[in-house]
Amino acid sequence: MSNLSQRPLDKLNIFSIAGVQMRTFHITWLTFFFCFFGWFGLAPLMPTIREDLGLTKSQIGNIIIASVSATIFARLIIGRLCDIWGPRLTYTVLLIIGSIPVFLVGLADSYQTFLLFRLAIGVIGASFVITQFHTSMMFASHIKGTANAVAGGWGNLGGGITNMVMPLIFAGIIGIGYSKSEAWRLAMVIPACALLVMAFLYYKFTKDTPQGNYADLKKEAKKEEKTSIMPVLADWRVWALAFAYSVCFGMEITFDNVAALYFVDNFKLDQAMAGFLAGIFGFMNIFARAVGGIVADKVGNKYGMNGKGWLLAGVLALEGMGLILFSMSGNLEIAIVAMLFFAMFLKMANGATYAIVPFIDKKNVGMVSGIVGAGGNLGGMLFGFLFKSESITYTDAFFYIGIIVAVVSLLVFLTKFDRKSTFKGEAELAVVTVNQ
Repeated sequence: MSNLSQRPLDKLNIFSIAGVQMRTFHITWLTFFFCFFGWFGLAPLMPTIREDLGLTKSQIGNIIIASVSATIFARLIIGRLCDIWGPRLTYTVLLIIGSIPVFLVGLADSYQTFLLFRLAIGVIGASFVITQFHTSMMFASHIKGTANAVAGGWGNLGGGITNMVMPLIFAGIIGIGYSKSEAWRLAMVIPACALLVMAFLYYKFTKDTPQGNYADLKKEAKKEEKTSIMPVLADWRVWALAFAYSVCFGMEITFDNVAALYFVDNFKLDQAMAGFLAGIFGFMNIFARAVGGIVADKVGNKYGMNGKGWLLAGVLALEGMGLILFSMSGNLEIAIVAMLFFAMFLKMANGATYAIVPFIDKKNVGMVSGIVGAGGNLGGMLFGFLFKSESITYTDAFFYIGIIVAVVSLLVFLTKFDRKSTFKGEAELAVVTVNQ
């Protein structure tokens, strides 16, 4: 293997599959994409599930909370496992375990059993941490933000495509003679099978780093280095990013969960059209998150980490403004325009956040990524309580969240992210630390 092939790439050629770096890049975003079918495949089918299981608004709120709450703890664990096991093995195990409740959720026959399955399925959401960790290992510093944002955005695209595709799968199953109650259950078998296929592909065709897998590197290492997570926990920048991610990605997964119901209830659309509109929100990930990462890298190369922080604060402020406008929308057309506005800046904020994450602590990239990622799900869980409340309408919830996002943007603006950062075209070898 040549020295070049063992180095993180200093250029992202999205049309290439040559080399372990680009092969891993494409497999990891595609795996994350299919994870959304397992994680949020039930969301666009909730109007049918609500009727089938006789769910109340409060119970649906609990289900929304359950779908993201388990991911909080899973992301913390998965982030640490990436540092210890490596992303290849960690992802494979997660996909196999995560497929089990997706296969079995069709057995739910009550609110209680459905809630438990939805909680278990939430573990799949930890897949994001591995995707961001893995792309961080494969690309040089000045391009990490772009690579992370493109991989994360194309993966998040799965949330939008899921909202579009699952109602079609559901309708197809109805078309061959099954009842609505049977159709939503059978529909979930398809994403469960996809998770197992991706587990095989991930294990077979990716490597932990350009130099090889953690297990092989450990055997070759003359000296093993132990790292501490305490500096990570004591670093305010980590928590500032976690707050930021709680209001951008946290809002994204919340909207993925409630959008179909919101459009059905507020604008009297059918399930398929509501799912299509919700899908447009997710479909913007094909470019919007990438734009955030690309701009962040350019700003970082010129103004350093503080520049990236200012950019993140700005797009968060615009996201908050868009959410407030969305909450005040009086008709469907205005609501769609407002949705596209806040979606653009929300997804840019996602990309800008993970353009900063890999530089906080290079010896604990997995842990930092896990904490920040968990922050996203914590935000989604807390927002879920607003949508659960019997005294707060969905419209009110969007307004309150818009205010919260604006406050967090100010907090991020006041945070100093620079600490001897390096961004000037650096193309260093990825440093692999094998932990005990």
